[in-house]
Amino acid sequence: MATRILLTSFDTWKAHHVSNASDDLLALALQQGLPVDRFYLLRKISVDFHLAPTQVLAAIAEIQPHTVICCGMAEKRSQLCLESSAIKIDAITGKSLETITTKVDLEKLSDGLNITKISHDAGKFVCNALYHSVLSHLRDRSPATNCIFIHVPVLTSANTHAILSDFMAILQAFL
Repeated sequence: MATRILLTSFDTWKAHHVSNASDDLLALALQQGLPVDRFYLLRKISVDFHLAPTQVLAAIAEIQPHTVICCGMAEKRSQLCLESSAIKIDAITGKSLETITTKVDLEKLSDGLNITKISHDAGKFVCNALYHSVLSHLRDRSPATNCIFIHVPVLTSANTHAILSDFMAILQAFL
């Protein structure tokens, strides 16, 4: 059976956003010949703490991928960031309740990449909430399935080629 990989991206969430860098990167990957028979794209998911996990978990149930790669935009970062973990945060107190770490060897995955680093801070927004939900779901229901989260900086004419090159190498590593 061929490897199935679910790729996700977010929609915009601020009025000044023309697009979301995570979705822009998936569009560029498609232009580069991303094999759509192996990669299932769930693009422009809602930037919402409840809807985003619902949409992605439904896609996981339908597709039953071998790997889930969630992508989100990080406006203030300058490199692709492979997130090592996600934290469940209590909505009322703001306290950390549980941290889940990806089982993917991010050191090995990022070795040789030029504009990618490992991050240990997925933030406190929807990206972190989605990553935690997916990691938790897979840990409990599909422990053989890999999952990573990639934060994507705003794409510019100066960084797009390097970011796309690293991104394609990351995707190739899961085939």
